[in-house]
Amino acid sequence: MEFDLENPLTISHDIHSDSITSLFPIESDHMPSENYFQTLQAGNFDISVRREAMASISQICCNSDNLLSYLAVNYLDRFLSCQGKLQPKPWIIKLLAISCVSLAAKMKKTDFSLLDFQSDGGIIFDTRTIERMEFLILGALKWRMRSITPFSFIPFFISLFKLEDPPLKQALKARATEIIFKAQNDMKLWVFKPSIIAASALLSASHELFPMQCPCFKKALSNCSHVNKGTLLQCYNCMQDSVVDGYDSVLEVVSSSVTPANVLDHTFSSSAESGRTTVTSITTLRVERDIKKRKISEYCKDHDHRAIQINFSSDPAVLRPS
Repeated sequence: MEFDLENPLTISHDIHSDSITSLFPIESDHMPSENYFQTLQAGNFDISVRREAMASISQICCNSDNLLSYLAVNYLDRFLSCQGKLQPKPWIIKLLAISCVSLAAKMKKTDFSLLDFQSDGGIIFDTRTIERMEFLILGALKWRMRSITPFSFIPFFISLFKLEDPPLKQALKARATEIIFKAQNDMKLWVFKPSIIAASALLSASHELFPMQCPCFKKALSNCSHVNKGTLLQCYNCMQDSVVDGYDSVLEVVSSSVTPANVLDHTFSSSAESGRTTVTSITTLRVERDIKKRKISEYCKDHDHRAIQINFSSDPAVLRPS
């Protein structure tokens, strides 16, 4: 059965709230080790290795679903976090990236060719070498390949908002998805659980799309028994520094579903008695977009990547079949 990041469970039927709640206690098993972030900050790993591996993954997945790349990076981070010091050899970085994508493609039942993965030239790894690396990754991840990610919690949290208009749900989910993709590159957010990343991304998206209604959404998330309010706000504040662009694509999603008149002229309306939300205003989007772009531009100038050190065997023969 194809692995759906929104449904990491092995069951094929629709996810219900009771099955989603079973993910909260075990989500930490699908994260990098607890000291991964601290190790990166301390400079014990070479962060350029992760950056180069991610670049290779992005290149390999350039014509594929973004979720394939996301899953491969999830495998990458979890593997690196339990490997100690590894030598940053170009051949091993490429092999690691190829193997992570190969495993992700197998999980998602995506058609792929190992030759296509290595069409950029350089070292060509044979199938058995890649398979040996895959087994190293599988062992390090304890064969937990149906990763619990922020996408696993998005439908559950959206249901708490009680939005009745499908185009608004679609716009909220689309923007939150973009934020989650960006969050995977932000070291400050790696310490937070997938559920907190999902809740913070939805809160951030709602602030952009439905600013007048954002307090209601924030209350709904804070009242969820599976969400720590303090951790949610901490993650949300960190996420604000990372949020960039994405407004135009979301506006297109909304405007393609409803007429310009009832997008631009809608006023916010919410019924406290029924708990239902019917319409909202997004007329402030363009102003907020310009403000945040300026803010992120200033942030990017000051942001520097700390060095980390990775060690791997310098001999490719170690992973080649004997």
